[in-house]
Amino acid sequence: MAHELKTAAASPAVLRNVPLDTPEIIEARRDLAASFRMAAKLGLQEGICNHFSAVVPGHEDLFLVNPYGWAFAEIKASQLLICDFNGNVVSGEGKPEATAFYIHAQIHKVLPRATAAFHTHMPNATALSMVEGQPLVWAGQTALKFYGRTAVDENYNGLALGNDEGLRIAKAIGDADIVFMRNHGVMVLGPTIAEAFDDLYYLERAAEVQLKAMSTGRNLLPIPDKIAQKAYEEMREGDPESARLHLASVRRQLAIVEPDYLD
Repeated sequence: MAHELKTAAASPAVLRNVPLDTPEIIEARRDLAASFRMAAKLGLQEGICNHFSAVVPGHEDLFLVNPYGWAFAEIKASQLLICDFNGNVVSGEGKPEATAFYIHAQIHKVLPRATAAFHTHMPNATALSMVEGQPLVWAGQTALKFYGRTAVDENYNGLALGNDEGLRIAKAIGDADIVFMRNHGVMVLGPTIAEAFDDLYYLERAAEVQLKAMSTGRNLLPIPDKIAQKAYEEMREGDPESARLHLASVRRQLAIVEPDYLD
C-alpha cells in the first residue's frame, strides 16, 4: 500500500549551510519518536503506511517525518528525516513514503498553524470515517474535547500521489484541527507535537466508546449544544499544559521499557 517518493528539484533549504542539530531540534526529534512508539503500543498504526510530521524548530520550510519502510514501533529519534517542501531529504537516510510527503508538505506549507500533523488509520476513528453522517456524536465527555474542531474531507480520491491531491486535502481542512478523511482515516493537526499526540490519543478513545455505545443498538443521547460548548471551553483552557504533561509521561514510560527511542 505504501509508495516510495521521487524527489523534485533542490530548494534553497537544501543548499544553505545551517545547523540541524540544535537542542530544540533534538528535543523535537525525541518528542516525535516518543509519539510514534506510544502510538504503536496503543495499536494506532497500520503496517508501515501511516505518518507523523512536525515543522523543524527554527526552519518553517523544513519538516520532520518518518522514513519509508519503518513501522512506528521501530522509530528512533535519529531515524527521522528532515525534508523540504520539494521532497528532498535535507538530513537523514532514506526517503519519506510518497503519500506522507504529498499530504504533509502541503499541510505545513498551506497551514502554518499546523506545527505537527499526525495521520493514521487507527481502527475506531477510521471506522467512523466510513459511516454516513457526521463521524462524532457529541454524546460522551471525551468527544467534547473536539467540539467545534472537526471537519470531514468528503472527497476520497484514491492515494495522494501528487501535490494537487495534497493541496486539495490541505484546503479541505480549513480551520479544523481534527479531520476525518472519508473512507480513509484521520488527520490531527496541532500547534505542538504534544498537543497533536494528546488529541490523537483522545480522539481514538472517543471513537472507541461511541462505537461501543452504537453497538448496543440503542439510541445515543447527545449533549445539548450549550453544555457541549461550555465543556469544550473548560477542557481547552488546560489542554496545552495537560498535553505537555501527557507526552512527558509517555517519555518517562518509554525511558524504562524502550529507551532506544532516544537514540
